[in-house]
Amino acid sequence: MRYTKDVLQKLLDLNEGFEKTKSFVGRNFKETNHYLIKGGKLFVRSKGKSSWADSHHDNFTIADIDKTRRFLKDVIDELKTEGIK
Repeated sequence: MRYTKDVLQKLLDLNEGFEKTKSFVGRNFKETNHYLIKGGKLFVRSKGKSSWADSHHDNFTIADIDKTRRFLKDVIDELKTEGIK
């Protein structure tokens, strides 16, 4: 399957309400990303912190085309894909 703009949009539309959480833990860093497909867009909430007491973040964004493409490629086995080539 080629991940063109049209295919990405069809996948987003077909998988309305899909949620996924991914976590990363490093030596001095921890981050959790919550993904939600809603309204034909991919929403990302990223929460993380490092070993520094005041170093943390909590960001909420709408994924751009490149981030959407990478995410959908990673989770394609969990998505509905009927009718999409």
